[in-house]
Amino acid sequence: MAADISSPPKKPILLVTGLSGAGKSTVLRTLNDLGWEVVDNLPLLLLDRLLATELPGGGDDTRPLAVGFGAETRGFDAEKIVRRIKRMREEHGREIGTLFLDCAGTELERRYNETRRRHPLALDRPAADGVARERELLAPLRAFANRLIDTTDLSSNDLRAQIRANFGGDHFEPVLSVMSFGFARGIPRNADLVFDLRYLRNPHWVDELRPGTGLDADVAAYVMGDPGYHTIEQIESLLFELLPRYRAEGKGNVTVAFGCTGGRHRSVHVADRVAGRLRAEGFSPTVTHRDLATAPQDALERAPVAR
Repeated sequence: MAADISSPPKKPILLVTGLSGAGKSTVLRTLNDLGWEVVDNLPLLLLDRLLATELPGGGDDTRPLAVGFGAETRGFDAEKIVRRIKRMREEHGREIGTLFLDCAGTELERRYNETRRRHPLALDRPAADGVARERELLAPLRAFANRLIDTTDLSSNDLRAQIRANFGGDHFEPVLSVMSFGFARGIPRNADLVFDLRYLRNPHWVDELRPGTGLDADVAAYVMGDPGYHTIEQIESLLFELLPRYRAEGKGNVTVAFGCTGGRHRSVHVADRVAGRLRAEGFSPTVTHRDLATAPQDALERAPVAR
C-alpha cells in the first residue's frame, strides 16, 4: 500500500476590511508584527495573480497573508468581491477568511473630528455623510465576513491585544536585539533600553589590553574585576522582568544597547555576556557590536580617576 503523502499546507489568507477609521491600519500593523505578510489596498483583481505566483527558489508558502482593502480601494464592488472570494476558494483550494471591522457612527465621527482628517468618501461634506455611505457600500461584505470585531469601545491597545489573541497564538515573540556601542559615535537611534557602562573601569588605559576587545578573555577578566560589576546581574534581572511584559504588549522589536566610551571593551563584553544569559533563559537575541572595528584613541577616552 502506497504511503499517504500529504501536500504541504498552504498559507492562511485573511482579507481585512471595514469602515474607515475602525482600525484597519492597526490590525495590519499588528499582524505584521506577528509575522504575517501584509499587503494593503491591493486591488482584488490582482489577488488571483498574487496567489498564483510561485515563490522564487521554492520558498516557504505557508507564511500567513493579510490583505487590507476598503471602499476606497480601486475597483471596489462589495458583491463582486464576495463572488470573487468564493471563486478563489474553489480555484485555489485555500481557506480565505474575511475580517470585518465595524464601529458606531458617532464614535467614527468623534475620531475624524479629533484627528481633523476628512472621510475618504466625504471630502467636502461632514464625516457623518461618508460613514453612512460607506456603511451602505460595505453591507454585503459585513454580512459575508466570518469574523467581525466592533471597535467602538476598543482603544488601539485593546484592538492589538484582541488581534494577538485571535491570530498570534502562543508563539509571538518580539525581535530581540542586543548591541554594544561607543558614546563617542552617538547613541543608537533605534535603542529601546540604553545602559551606560562608563562607571566600570576602562581597559583602554591598560597598555596590554588597549589593542584587544571585550571578546578577549583578558579584557573580560579586567572588566569583571571591577567592584561595581555585580550591577550587571541587576540589569539582567531587570531584562528578565521587562521582556515578557513587552511581549504581552505586542511590541514587535526590542533593542537593548550597552554603551561605553569607545564601544570596544566594556560594552562589547557586557553585551556578549547578557546575550548569553538571555539565551540561557529561552530568549533568542541577535548581537551587534556597532563600533568594535573602530581604532582605539586616547582623545576619546576619559582618563581614569582615583576611586
